[in-house]
Formats: sequence, C-alpha cells, structure tokens
Amino acid sequence: MTHRTGLLERLPDRKGLDRIWSVLPEARLVGGSVRDLLAGVPVHDLDLATPEPPEAVQQRLENAGVRVIPTGLSHGTVTALLDGVPYEITTLRRDEETDGRHAVVVWTQDWTEDAARRDFTINAMSLDRHDRLHDYFGGQGDLKSRQVRFVGDASRRIAEDALRALRFFRFEARYGNGNPDRAARKAVSKQLKLIGTLSAERVASELFRILSGPRLAKTIAAMEAVGLLQVILPDPDPAALNRLLNCGAPENPLLRLFALCHESSRELPGRLKLSNADAARIDVWASDNPILSPHMSDDDLRRLRAEQDLDQSLERSWLHQARLVGKPDSTWDGFRSRLQALSQPHFPLSGKDALAHGVLPGPGMGQWLKKGRDWWMMQGCLPDRAQCLAYLVAHP
Repeated sequence: MTHRTGLLERLPDRKGLDRIWSVLPEARLVGGSVRDLLAGVPVHDLDLATPEPPEAVQQRLENAGVRVIPTGLSHGTVTALLDGVPYEITTLRRDEETDGRHAVVVWTQDWTEDAARRDFTINAMSLDRHDRLHDYFGGQGDLKSRQVRFVGDASRRIAEDALRALRFFRFEARYGNGNPDRAARKAVSKQLKLIGTLSAERVASELFRILSGPRLAKTIAAMEAVGLLQVILPDPDPAALNRLLNCGAPENPLLRLFALCHESSRELPGRLKLSNADAARIDVWASDNPILSPHMSDDDLRRLRAEQDLDQSLERSWLHQARLVGKPDSTWDGFRSRLQALSQPHFPLSGKDALAHGVLPGPGMGQWLKKGRDWWMMQGCLPDRAQCLAYLVAHP
C-alpha cells in the first residue's frame, strides 16, 4: 500500500534529508524513523535505504561535497555527515544465508525483498521524498491497533537472528497492546535453544533496553511465560523486581537487573559480560555493607557518607525498601532525604600532618592516620583538624 502522508512535515529540520535526496532521489526513510513519525513520537535517527550499491552511494555523496564515513561497507552501510548530524544509508538487501546470529546478504533493487527481511511489520515501512508511505506488510494498521507482529513466519524470523526473540518483547512493551501476538509467543518458545548461540554482549544490550522500557512488570511476566527469561538469566525472581518497581525506585536498569536476580547476582557479570564498573556496583549491592537502617542517627549517616559513595548508598536503600517493605514508604523516603542533605564529610588529616608531628613514612604513618580516622568516625565525623591532632597527641 502506498499513499501520501504529510509525515515529512512533522520533522523539525529536514535540510540534511533534502540534501541527501538531491543526490540519491531513490532513497527512502526506513525502519524506526518511519514508525515513530507515524506514532507521533520523537524521531532520534533518520535512517535511509537505497537501491544503489554502497560504493556508488559513497562516491555520489562525496562528489556532492558530503562527508561520508564507510561505517559498514560489507553490510551495505555508509554514514553521511551533514552539519554534524549522521544519516545512515544502507543498500537494499536480501538474506542469502543465516545462522541465528549473522546473515550473509546480497544487494537487491527490490524494496519488497528488503522489507521482507526486517523483523516486525511496524519496522518494515518506508517513506520516499514525495511523502509517500510504502507499507508491504500492514505495518501502519498494526501500529494503529498496537499490534507487534513479525514479518512473515515468526519462527523463521527468529531463526535468522535469535536476538529478535528479545526484541519482540521490547517492542511489544513500547508499541503493543499488552496482549503479545500469539504466533510470536509460540515461535519464541519454539526457538529458545537458539538463544544460546547469541553473544552475551548482544543479549545484555537488549536486556538493558527492556529493563529501561515501559510496562516492565508485564513484559517480564510474558518473557517468563514463554521460558525466555529463564534462558537468559540465572534464577530470575520477577516478584522481587515487582517489589522494587512498586516502591517507585529510579529507572536504573542495572538496579532492576540486580533485584530480578538478587539471589544469583554475583553470576551476572560473567553471564552477561558486564563492564568492570557494573560488576563493581553489583558487588557493593550484594555485600550489604555498611548496614543500612531507615532509623540511623545523624552520626551514623555521616559515617555512612564517609564510608560509601552517596549514589551507592541511595541505590542500596531502594533495594532494602523493596526487600523489607515492597511499597512506597515515608520512613525510607525520609532516610534518603536526610542522607542527601548532609555535607560530604572528609577526614581532615593527611600525611603532611603526620610528618609535622614526627611520624615517619611507612607502616607507622598509616597506623597513625588510621587511629585518627577511627576516632573521627566514632565521633560522627564531626571533629576538625585541630581536634583530631589533639586526640592523637593525647593518645600516642
């Protein structure tokens, strides 16, 4: 189905797009940009497809004075930079071979063939420079009825790239109607064995997008119902995640992941190949140290601020609230407000002070400073430099 839409008028700035069309008049907007224009939500990336081979695309753009980056020539993709804005342009393709992870593609001039290799009908539409929508698989109707469906046979689409099993639930959460397509659910359940062929990094990237998305509790429940959640995560506990969500905790995907797998959280870094920073964060949450309580005194709160990064303490407070209360709680809200209102305490002594008092560098200096800091902590992190020195002089 092809018709004029008026969608291009929704773009706040189309100068760059018009310049590309002046060089590549057969190119069309494709994928997410068309979907989101139709949905009336902000469009972040303007991706295009074209029948011309990538080398010809690059040459024509460069001849027109456009800076081009060959970001993926082997996959048919170049990126045009116009006023600092990237436009990804990909040659029409069809799959020759697939193994569930990667596809061997060849170029084509057939727009229907290119659309047929895309994942969902709502992502298979294209928009030309005359503002005409090309919709080969009913994507516009599906978007209007909030139905996320695979293009063609769902099981075959997943067999081509198993990551589409996760992508289905991500798109269902954002564009679906809350009742996931039956054929898609059946296909995901049938192709679970292919999930093991995916790299941990790809799974983690898609999972974090799901954990950052809307309707998370329903999405996780749907993934669990088809067996997908249990394949990608160690001992998931959706009820624990729901308790965190019920508390109104910040939309932190790593924190949500930890709550979802709290009993086996230390397996997550290896299982999903997480960054060192994320692994360290999980280790802090799993250690449960220093101990938190919503009834801590101001002295205890200052000690907590001195021992642990503020953000980590706040994150841990949400995990505690989820585990102990599982719903909004004014006591824990008050705890976080008090903690944030405190100034960051800093132990006022340094090695220079030790030297000035005759303490030589080495283990003795470390012991001297530790003794002073331990006393300072016991006093609620309140003593100043002079008081700390006076204590150490009186207690050599």
